[in-house]
Amino acid sequence: MSSKGGGTALTRRPYRLASDTDKSRATGIVSEKLLSDYLHHVFPSANQTPAPASLRKTLGFQDLCAHLERLLCEGEPTEESRDPARDGRLGPQPVVLDHTSGFEGLLFVDDDLLGVIGHSNFSSIRATTCVYKGKWAYEVLISSQGLMQIGWCTLSCRFNQEEGVGDTPDSYAYDGNRVRKWNVTTTNYGKSWAAGDIVSCLIDLDDGTITFCLNGQSLGTAFTSIKTGPGVAYFPAISLSFKESVAFNFGSRPLRYPVDGYLPLQDPPTADLVKAHKLLGYIKNVLTTSIDAQEERLVEKDCAVWRLHGDPTVLITLAHIFNHFAPLMCKVYLVEDVLMNFLLGILEGGGSVDEHPLIQQLLDLFWLLMEDYEVNECLKQLMMSLLRAYRFSPIIPDLGFQIHFLRLTTAVLYHEKSRKFLLNSVLFDVLRSVVFFYIKTPLRVKEAGLEELILTTWWPTHFDKEGRDECDATEESADERLRRRAYERGCQRLKKRIEVVEELQVQILKLLLNNKDKTSGEASRYIFLNKFRKFLQENASNRGHPTALCPPEYMVCFLHRLIAAVRGCWDDSSRKVPGSIGSNEAFVPPQIFYNGKVDYFDLQRLGGLLSHLKKTLRDDLASKANIIIDLSEIQAASMDDLDEDEETGAAQRPFGAAAMGGALARPSWLSSPTLGRANRFLSSAAVSLMTPRRPLTQPEKVKVRTLAVEQRTEEDIEGSHGNDGLLLGRPLEEPDQPIADKSLLEIVDGIVMMYNLSVHQQLGKMVVVSDDVHEYAVALKDTEEKIARCPARRPDILEELQKSQKVFAEKLNHLSRRLAWINATIYSKDKMLDVYWLLCVCIRTIEHADHTGSLFAFAPEFYLNVAMNAYSALKNYFSPAHSMEELPGYEETLAQLAAILAKHFADPRIVGTDIKDSLMQALASYVCYPQSLRAVERIPEEQRVAMMKNLLAPYEQRPWAQTNWILVRLWRGCGFGYRYTRLPHLLKTKPEDANLPSLQKPCPSLLLQRHMAELLSVDKDMAASFLNSVLNQLNWAFSEFIGMIQEIQQAAERPERNFVDTRQLKVCATCFDLSVSLLRVLEMTVTLVPEIFLDWSRPSAELLLRRLAQLLNQVLNRVTAEKNLFDRVVNLRLPGLESVDHYPILVAVTGVLVRILVDGHKQGISRAASVLLSDPCFQLHSIQHLLGEGGDSSGVSASVTSITRPGAGPLGPSVASPMPPATGSAGPAERRHFSLHAYSDYISQEEKQKVELMLAFLTEESKQAAASTAPTSEEDLCPICYAHPISAIFKPCSHKSCKACINQHLMNNKDCFFCKATITGVGDYSKPPP
Repeated sequence: MSSKGGGTALTRRPYRLASDTDKSRATGIVSEKLLSDYLHHVFPSANQTPAPASLRKTLGFQDLCAHLERLLCEGEPTEESRDPARDGRLGPQPVVLDHTSGFEGLLFVDDDLLGVIGHSNFSSIRATTCVYKGKWAYEVLISSQGLMQIGWCTLSCRFNQEEGVGDTPDSYAYDGNRVRKWNVTTTNYGKSWAAGDIVSCLIDLDDGTITFCLNGQSLGTAFTSIKTGPGVAYFPAISLSFKESVAFNFGSRPLRYPVDGYLPLQDPPTADLVKAHKLLGYIKNVLTTSIDAQEERLVEKDCAVWRLHGDPTVLITLAHIFNHFAPLMCKVYLVEDVLMNFLLGILEGGGSVDEHPLIQQLLDLFWLLMEDYEVNECLKQLMMSLLRAYRFSPIIPDLGFQIHFLRLTTAVLYHEKSRKFLLNSVLFDVLRSVVFFYIKTPLRVKEAGLEELILTTWWPTHFDKEGRDECDATEESADERLRRRAYERGCQRLKKRIEVVEELQVQILKLLLNNKDKTSGEASRYIFLNKFRKFLQENASNRGHPTALCPPEYMVCFLHRLIAAVRGCWDDSSRKVPGSIGSNEAFVPPQIFYNGKVDYFDLQRLGGLLSHLKKTLRDDLASKANIIIDLSEIQAASMDDLDEDEETGAAQRPFGAAAMGGALARPSWLSSPTLGRANRFLSSAAVSLMTPRRPLTQPEKVKVRTLAVEQRTEEDIEGSHGNDGLLLGRPLEEPDQPIADKSLLEIVDGIVMMYNLSVHQQLGKMVVVSDDVHEYAVALKDTEEKIARCPARRPDILEELQKSQKVFAEKLNHLSRRLAWINATIYSKDKMLDVYWLLCVCIRTIEHADHTGSLFAFAPEFYLNVAMNAYSALKNYFSPAHSMEELPGYEETLAQLAAILAKHFADPRIVGTDIKDSLMQALASYVCYPQSLRAVERIPEEQRVAMMKNLLAPYEQRPWAQTNWILVRLWRGCGFGYRYTRLPHLLKTKPEDANLPSLQKPCPSLLLQRHMAELLSVDKDMAASFLNSVLNQLNWAFSEFIGMIQEIQQAAERPERNFVDTRQLKVCATCFDLSVSLLRVLEMTVTLVPEIFLDWSRPSAELLLRRLAQLLNQVLNRVTAEKNLFDRVVNLRLPGLESVDHYPILVAVTGVLVRILVDGHKQGISRAASVLLSDPCFQLHSIQHLLGEGGDSSGVSASVTSITRPGAGPLGPSVASPMPPATGSAGPAERRHFSLHAYSDYISQEEKQKVELMLAFLTEESKQAAASTAPTSEEDLCPICYAHPISAIFKPCSHKSCKACINQHLMNNKDCFFCKATITGVGDYSKPPP
């Protein structure tokens, strides 16, 4: 006999159970009469009435084979009655997808030719069998909910990348993504589908109709009067867009939702079904019957208590049954219809899986009485059927279907031998076992039964001025309070149902993490560990096949279940080892990152490439970790990497080689080119696992290399007899803390990697439901307010508003129930604690790695990324339902993370540009919020000072924008008119707009400001270089801004219609924001350390003050000139330029001027005023513009600037300052575009008084300067700026200029302006008397 199930054809060895030589021994087991009675009881004849025992023919084991064959043939159809081809259908059996000629576009098809995934714009494929009369059905399992058209087509249909099924005359399709039906034209039809749904496609060729069903519910007749007749036959067909995937069931498995009168395209194995059910009945008879040999009678008993005790009579009987039953259990249809239903029936009584040992006994029988290939195929098909059933079962309030299938999965995995086989060959290699840990979110709340579970819905109804939810319970009405509490009770009921499923999923993982089952080979945990690492490798590699990547929604659930299982195993082990750390103190020791025991594929390390680190830190590894690296092996590994890159770049994945449906068999799910490369890499990398022998004296050096994952043993991981296993190479700085199970360290490391791969992004995506609830709630409240204000004379408006109110309320009812599900499965308190635990693991790991000094560079980048992202998720994604303040040790954890960000954002050991930017952005976000800013202030003073010193490094040659934002945020709330949370000018122009951008409330840090002041006061060279770089960047940013608004204005003035590039608008707004922030940093500096500019005993003070005055005058002139470019662009109100306005930049400039002209000491004020007035660009009317004052100031301006000639200012020729306006060119009314008086809510009275004092002082000083200024001849002016008289002579070339120009030049260049000779000194120059 041969087995054809599962595509395997192997010769089966027959059992020798009834030979003559065995007859006496066999019948001697029990009496011949009792044996005959037992066999007649187990194998009753279905066609004969039971005869009395005395009249029955004696039946023994020697006759049992023939007897059993005869019983199995009873009722079997004869050859004449069998219909070889069912009428109305043409094509081969089994029915599969036509991957040879019946497709268009690029697709990937499963090895079983039933699963398909699109790999081009719009691909199409049809089946191999067609129908021309009768009523037929097939099912499609939706694996992704994107754009697809599913239905029927004829052979004459021609598809392309734009037209698919339903777009041609003789093709008909249903599209659940757009909720439409297609037949050349399209109309609304059906419901939206989601991943995990099953679409039934029905065609009635007798009546000419096509109907579709979704999860067994008819969507109604889609098409009538379809074309029929001679030459017309319809094929099942689908068109799907890129990366969308489905799996077909033409009848190779039982249809999930069969419809009366409709036949599957593929015939069920009727004869085998009859046999399988008969044989299963015989097995049940054995399980419920026992032999009482002493009393010579048969005893009926409950099959649940049956045990395999080695009774020869029972075993031989079962062997005869399994001789026929085993080959049938290799066929997927029979496994799903017969075996799975039988095993599920055993568990129907409820209770824990431990209370149903019968399944364990049956699995023992399978391994005992079936060939290995048969039991392997049977278990594989059983697991695939369970996964399909779990994934594609409808969601009901009690999740009964999911619980049912998970309990059977758990029962099967309880069996040690079965568990190890499934781990080795099925769970990660053939199918996506991660699906077992996923709880899908229902898109259709009504069908999921959430209306019955959550009877009352609720959503926020109180919002502040900025549209944020207000949680003040005192403002709630009694009705609102009752609704909220009823909603919370419903959410709690839902959470309890979901927790049952989650506990089963965790139980499954704990079985896979069992490290005590070593009786039959390697423990389950080490098999799981190797498979888990390969799973991570496939998903981590950027070159991995896109269809093989695990969907992020699965990864989220898998991560949470794995955390729960690992923490449980960790704590169980630590309790048995006194002194070992518990899971609440877990971290990954730093030696794992460099000892080669764990491979990180091609993931980036903090210090760069691994091969580079092993070369440059070779001596450090030897001295600190006693590890020797062989450079020749590194070179070989590097060359192998290069060769393999070329191979993988040229290799193409064969058609049909990938498994495409999440619920389908995936025989090549891990056989991607990436894995081939990784395996070669792992086997040739430069570290070896030689067992170190550590004497009591100095440890000897160990030469190490990495083994492939498959080659690792338990000893390589856990260690033994002096071998540290995963902890090989412990640095001297690392404490020797006992860890109970080292294998769990690698799983924890993998969990951190999983979060970095896709979990964090998925957590952010799911927040959109909460955002939708908020938006609809705001819209509903706004509509209700409009209804209340609607005049009685406008019933038409009232009717429209009431319609909108009804739509919003219905949408909120749906979304609030869906949000309850998401909060229970993704954003619950338990899930928040999981993410918090992950954050703490990363923090402790980074701290331990940091203590190793230079070896810190070996740490993977993703640890820092996960630390930052996990904190962001806790702060942004889990609120308002749960707050970070509820977490244990929250304040201490914030301070630890603050210390990491403060130390490592400028750490020279970190070389990656992306991770540096991420650290800088995280620190910038950290100082925005009071709680996290206070955490920064709690880190040790030495670290705070070091952080500020790094922030004050010169802005050249590094990304400086984020640094500047950090300094600005430390200042915001202390600056002039710098206390707003929303841009004041926007509130004036759009007061009714609730969606205006909102800023975080100011939270300045006086402590960090003090550190900054001390550093700039003490280190004069650092202060000069820092401020010079700030002034340079301000010059650049404002110049770029002016140049861009010139281009925008020119485009707006063109007569033809044109559009300004949105990217250009964004860059323009960014340059403006940068200019404002740089001005605020200057304001902070001049406030905290005014002596940098005003104490001229400092070498560069005068130069810095002159440069500051030049830039302030240039900015004022550009922004305040009448009818200028800035005004015109602001008045255009272009989208994207909302932040560009007078207020932000003029208030920042005013803050700087007030600090140096009003708040300083007398000598400093005098110096500042003289420098400001002596600048050729100074115009008093620009200062008057701040207060909206008119008057003719042109005479004063002209007298001050009459000694100068127009030339290139500090902003360059393209941004030269505009000439003063002609006398009387503008009236007072035209000058009142901007005034600080109009912003009394944002500028205090004291601040306005200071501006008035400044204006009065400058007016008086400018008059005195105009009266005392003597004309200067052109020959005596500086030939560089033509603004100041010559006052310096260069050595040795004797060329001349003013001191301001040469001092500014020497900050960046030592060559002479004119002759390019190296300047060795600068002397004072005064013109000799005539």
